[in-house]
Order: sequence, then C-alpha cells, then structure tokens
Amino acid sequence: MRGRGQYVADVRLAGMQDVAFVRSPVAHARIRGIHVPKAYRDRVFTAADLVDVNPIRAVSGLPGFKISEQPVLASGKVRQVGEMIAMCVAPTRAEAEDIAASVVLDLEELPAISDMLQARAPGAPLVHEHWGDNVFLETNFEVDISAALDAPIKVSREITTARQCMAPLEGRGAVATYDHRVDQLIVTTSAQMPHINRTGLAECLGLDQGRIRVISPDVGGGFGQKGILLPEEVCLSWLTMRLGHPVRWIEDRREHLTASANCREHHYKITLYADRDGKLRGIDCEATVDSGAYSSYPFSACLEAAQVASILPGPYVMPAYRCRTYSVATNKCPILPYRGVARTGVCFALELMLDLVAAEAGLEPSEVRLRNLVPPEQMPFNNITNKHFDSGDYLQAVHRALSAIDIDAVRARQQRGEPDGRRIGLGLSIYCEQAAHGTSVYAGWGIPMVPGHEQATARLTPDGGLELRVGVHSHGQGMETTLAQVAHEMLGIDVAKVRIILGDTAMTPYSTGTWGSRCAVMAGGAVATACGDLGDRIKRIGAKLLQQDVAEVEFVDGEVRGSTGSVTLREIAHTWYRRPQDLPPDVDPGGLDVTSGFKPQRDSGTFSYAAHAAVVAIDPDLGNVEILDYVIVEDGGVLLNPLVVDGQIYGGLAQGIGTALYEEMPFDAAGQPLATTFADYLLPGPTEVPAPRLDHMETPSPYTKFGVKGIGEGGAIAPPAAIANAVNDALRPLGTELMRSPITPFRVVEALIAARDAGRAAA
Repeated sequence: MRGRGQYVADVRLAGMQDVAFVRSPVAHARIRGIHVPKAYRDRVFTAADLVDVNPIRAVSGLPGFKISEQPVLASGKVRQVGEMIAMCVAPTRAEAEDIAASVVLDLEELPAISDMLQARAPGAPLVHEHWGDNVFLETNFEVDISAALDAPIKVSREITTARQCMAPLEGRGAVATYDHRVDQLIVTTSAQMPHINRTGLAECLGLDQGRIRVISPDVGGGFGQKGILLPEEVCLSWLTMRLGHPVRWIEDRREHLTASANCREHHYKITLYADRDGKLRGIDCEATVDSGAYSSYPFSACLEAAQVASILPGPYVMPAYRCRTYSVATNKCPILPYRGVARTGVCFALELMLDLVAAEAGLEPSEVRLRNLVPPEQMPFNNITNKHFDSGDYLQAVHRALSAIDIDAVRARQQRGEPDGRRIGLGLSIYCEQAAHGTSVYAGWGIPMVPGHEQATARLTPDGGLELRVGVHSHGQGMETTLAQVAHEMLGIDVAKVRIILGDTAMTPYSTGTWGSRCAVMAGGAVATACGDLGDRIKRIGAKLLQQDVAEVEFVDGEVRGSTGSVTLREIAHTWYRRPQDLPPDVDPGGLDVTSGFKPQRDSGTFSYAAHAAVVAIDPDLGNVEILDYVIVEDGGVLLNPLVVDGQIYGGLAQGIGTALYEEMPFDAAGQPLATTFADYLLPGPTEVPAPRLDHMETPSPYTKFGVKGIGEGGAIAPPAAIANAVNDALRPLGTELMRSPITPFRVVEALIAARDAGRAAA
C-alpha cells in the first residue's frame, strides 16, 4: 500500500530483454509449419530449438491414471487455445509482440471437444490419441449403497459449476538470468511454491537442483493459480542460458483469461436417500471434472475429482455411500486447485441437495442439517470415507448462524411480501475443510508432491534480533505478522525485531510451499518448535553467564532470570557472537542458529468448518439478486491473529460471491474461450460484496501447536451453496429452482419463464 513492494514486474536487470509468445488461435490442430520472417530468425524459438528440454509431466500414483506430456512449446499439435508455439525476444515487450505478430502458423484444424460429458462419449475427438479415450482417471468408492435404495425419500438432480479464472491482482510472470560466477540459473517468479518450482525446472532442463535458485518476491495473490510449474518459466530458463542475458515475461490480462489455467468446472449426477424424518440414508453420485488438456505439475489432473469422492459426505452421518468420479481431458487449458479446491463444488452439490430433502420431508433446511451433523460428543470422528474430523461443534455453529440471521424474522418477512415485488430467500450451507494435509493424505492420493516435516530456521542476530527462515510463502495471508507473533509467544521477543525471510530457495528450508490452508498449522508449528529449541540454547547460555545451573534459571519475557540477576537476549547474543571468551568451553557449539521441523501428532489434517447463512432479494422481472444479509459462524481452532483470519474470510467471501453470481469462463463448440476481457468475465466489486457478520468459535485441534486449524480457504467454500439455497428458497413457491452456478440474471429469468410456461401447459 505504501509502494514499497517488489513484484516480478518491478525487477530490472542489466541487459534484460522481454519475451512474448506466439499462442495457438485454435483449440485443436496439427502444426504443419511455423514461418518466421528471415529478419527475426535469431529472435524466434520453437520446439525444434528446445530439443534438450523435457516436457512437463505431472503423474499420479493412483491406478489407471493416464499420463499427459505437456511440451513447453507445442510440438506436433496444439490442444488448447493459447498454447505456446513460439517464443519471441526483443528489447521491449512491444517489439517482442510485433515479432510474434509477424510469425505465420500453418495449422490443420482438428475437431475439438469442449464439453466434458461429450468427451466421455464413444467417438468423441481425442485430446491424446494414444489413450483411446479422454479420461485421465476414473475412481470408484462404495460403502453398501444397497442399504439406502429403499429409502422413502429419494431426490435426484444434475448440478453444474462453471469453469472460472482465478484473476489474482498480480498476474503470472518470471525473470530468468544465469549467474556464471556460481554456475546457477536464477528464476524470479510469482509463485506460491518456490522449492517445487525448482524441482520441476530441474526435471525439465536436466539440471541439478543446486544449479537452480528460485526467488519469489512479493506475490500479489495466488489462490492456487501460482501453485504450478509454468511452461513459460521453463522457456525463459532455457532462453537465458541460450542467449547469455536476462529475459522477462509478464502475463497480460488477455493471456490470463485465454491461456492460463482455470478451475471449478464440475458436473454432478447425484441422488440423496433419506427417511421421512430427514435422516440421511446415503448418497449416490457420479461426478465429472473437466481437467483440460494437460496435467499440471505438481498437483496432476486427478486431484480435483479424486478429492470429490473422499470429501462429498462431509461432516454428515450416513450408513451408505457410493461415488464415481471422472477426470476428463478436453481442449481447454488445464484445471487447477483454486481456493477451496474441490470443496466448493462438493459443498454446492451436497448443500443444494439437503435443501431438496428438507422440502420433500416438509422440514426447515436447518433441521435436516441438525439431524445429520456429527454431534460434538462423538469427536474426534471418522466419517464414512474415513476422514478423521479432529474437533468441533457443528450443531452450535448452525444454531448461532440461525440466531444471528434471525430465521423467524426472515420467515415472517417472506409471508408479508415485499412492497417492491421482490422475493426474499434464506439459504444455509455448512462446509468442513480438511487443511494442513499431511504425508499420509498426499501419499494416498498419489500426488507427485508429498509434504513431510515443515522446517523453520530461527537465528538470533548479534544485536538480539531474530531472523526466521521459512519455506512456505506469503501471497496475501499476512504470514509475516502471524509468524512473528508465534516467535514472540515462544521467546518474548518484540515482533518489531523479528525478520521473516520467505520465498528464496537459497535462503529457506525445503518446503512444498503455500497451499491447502497449511501455513498456520505447519509453518506456525515449525517456527514454534525452532523458537522453542532456540530458547533452550538461550537459557543454557544465560545460565552460564549468570553462573547458575540451568535448572535454577527461567527464560521469560525475552530474558534469562536467576537468583543472581538477569541477562537479556541482546546481552546473550552479544556474548555468543562478540565475546566468546566469556563463555565456558562446554557451551553448546550449535550456538544461536536452529533449524527444526514440525508435523502434527496426527498428520491426517485439521478440520475447520463454518455455517454460512444468507438472505437475498430477487427481482423476478430482471433476475437481479441482492445479498441483504450474510452471517458466518466459523471455527478455525485457536486463532493466532483474529484480524488476519477476518481478512482471509472477507477475501474468500468475495471470491465465493463471484462463484455464486458472476464468474464464468464459457467455451464454444470449437473450444474458443468467450470471456476474454473483464468486460465479459465479471468479477464482484465493492458494491456486490456486503460486509458479513462474523462469529468466531474456537475448538482447539488436539494434534497441532496451540490448537490451530487451517482457515485460509474457508471463506470461499460455502457462499455459492448458501446463496443458491437462498435463491431457490425465494423461487420455490414459483415452481422453479437453479442447479448451476453462477446464478446470473439471465438464468433466473429463464427459469421463471420456463416455470410459467410449464404451469400454463399444465392448466
């Protein structure tokens, strides 16, 4: 906010030149030729030049997964609009774009497939011919579905969530240079996972990882979109080693909207079975996820769909369950885990269906949830897919949300009607987020990036300050503040004297990075452990200086105290670094620099949750949806910094409202994206995002430092379901419902007209 940040576009290196890419204008085609003007042949590079570069491969260990190889520059054919075909370099971006415009492509266009359901049909065009079909992976999970089939209530629907772009404030970008003095490639990139990027670069370029340094400076939003290895990063790395000078690429918004990865596109065929009292008997679901043309490194194309099967039942108790999932390849850009990952689609599908069960049973939607949620006395609880819910009181969250939204007043208002003819609706949704996934979880999913111990280095500086080096990275979560607070809690050091070092593989311990709401749990735990170990050393050195036994002193409020006096951190640091002659020879030689690791006692993840309640008003003539009130009762365990948590929830809510009402990246039958500017791709602004009313619950996790749980994605998961349920609550008396997101004015009016016509036909 003060203009002191440094983003990739702020990096200026001597001799640096800019890169623009020639991108495919069609979704599926064979490359018959690439014609480069003679004057530019030393400035344009194609796959034929990058012969020593390996394709990007993100492989899953799950049985049946089909491997896609993504060439960093298209070779043989293109499989999506925006796929890179050639790389152009010039002193400025404008000149590089002019060169790119002069390159002529000879493409033999092929039939494209842009509908994930059609892609599964026999005879569909094949994205990867050697597969024989378009399915990356099919999964099946069942627990005695037959026990539910005779239930008196059976509700079936098809539910769809739209494909979205992630739209961080700062787009993607990279600067690559080669330091010949240390024989090291240095890539500065806007990334959430610098160490994983380095691993991927090493695999593609055939370099030892020690010869690559990845630096992530300030990152203006990530949301998962910056959690992958980019083909652009590989191209720039090769190019700087080829040319001998720095090169830069900064994504523009058209590139982001046409060629970057997308998220969220799910389709559900789902049936809920229940008894007449609203108790769930089981769920039967077939879920399809459009994974796009390639499997992105490191998460792979199967993460989204594979998670659907394991998380769909959520915190609800039921005896029977069946889910089949398909990760489908289409001629679109790859899909990535976006804030909330598969949970947003799962929550949307399940919570809409629970409202339908309530309508069939003649119950308030809240009552169906209260009758099926895991009661607090059963915590910790293993659900039907063996998810281990660590702690919580879901029933209390629902009751507090209903009280805050004042359900009785909303129902009375509905009965009275609105003077302006609008219709009022109340919607509820519950989500549960597995966060801080551990080794066992990711190993079970077969992802080629399995987290282990998260490490942190704590170093006392000679003047008594503290340096913390942490492998995770911050892209808006306020980690610098939160981790400094953890250090203060452990060492009593002033947070102003704590310096957090992030985002540089040469300076930080190895980490799988920032994703999955893991940082407060994992990095916070690592910082606490490292500071605790450092505190033990400080205490021993302080005892030596006080000439007392270590058992006779205590370390509190940043100083070591004993019966003979006290010494401060500054004095202890000064002695260790500047006056070692004042220390006895048996002092710990490890000094005041400690690296320690952390894993929760049980690494199956923490489970934060929330109850969201929304009141909306709908204009039945124009289809406009206005959010009148929004309540969130969330439980993130012990909150390290409530203000940071609030900020995360506010930001997540804005994204959830975008998913519910505005954001959609449609494609035509030829695979062309149809919302390639912000005039077409709608993002919610300040007037569309109301200030929610937040209510914090705190049930500590029994397995983590301080009892903290991951909360960073939670705000984005539940809003689409809560808002859709509110819309359907308002429209149900008119005989209609909406089962897809976003709920646009056009879709509202279309549904109302269809219901009106159906009513006339029946009459």
